[in-house]
Amino acid sequence: MIRKIIQRVNEWLEDRLRSLVRPLSPDARVIVIVTMLIVFSGLSIYMTVSSIYNLGKGKGEQMPIEQIESLKLQQQQRDSINNLNHYQYERSSE
Repeated sequence: MIRKIIQRVNEWLEDRLRSLVRPLSPDARVIVIVTMLIVFSGLSIYMTVSSIYNLGKGKGEQMPIEQIESLKLQQQQRDSINNLNHYQYERSSE
């Protein structure tokens, strides 16, 4: 269902763009495409450089860093190897 909706929107956009570009001559189409490429590339480079430049800036409030406390766990001896004295082994008289 979602795939059909996306396909319909894609076809509608494609038809709309073709109807806008159809009256242009081939040279005008190339000029429009190259202009759009330059504008969008410039915006992309600007946003990337701006993000990297502002990455280290302290515009916002810095998060406080706290020491992590160690957990105090209770040790439980459940293994029979650790509790050898717990069991009393006796020989049975036969």
